[in-house]
Amino acid sequence: MAEFLSNVKSRLNEFLGGGEEPQEMQQGEQEYVELDTSSNTETKDKVLVRPYVVENFEDIKGVLDSLREGSTIALVNIKALKERDIIELKRAINKLKKTTDAISGDIAGFGEDYIVATPNFARIHRFKAETPAPEASSATPTTTPTSEPTTPQNQEII
Repeated sequence: MAEFLSNVKSRLNEFLGGGEEPQEMQQGEQEYVELDTSSNTETKDKVLVRPYVVENFEDIKGVLDSLREGSTIALVNIKALKERDIIELKRAINKLKKTTDAISGDIAGFGEDYIVATPNFARIHRFKAETPAPEASSATPTTTPTSEPTTPQNQEII
């Protein structure tokens, strides 16, 4: 049977203009290549939320590099730099903002001491501040709401 199939194969090769198969093709039937399936490609697909502490202006470089890679959301603690030098803090935040704008990312502050910066695939939810109701004239009676707006006080927009 194997001889019959070999004969059919050789006739088809002659008919199609093939002739003899190259040496690599003949050896390929007997050899195989083992693929490394243990490599962890899953980590590139996942998003990494990474905390950073910025104590001086040079520390912002690590944050910027990870944002440019595109798979890291940075939680930046700015407390140490804020207590040390407010001018350096402004420079660092400005550089971080320019980088997030360049990569079409997003940046926002929350609390007194943290900034969140994201690459282009993520957006930061912001609460819209409610606009005050227009003052009513004395001719039309209105009721005023007794509850405060639900905007969190610890969220800052940069």
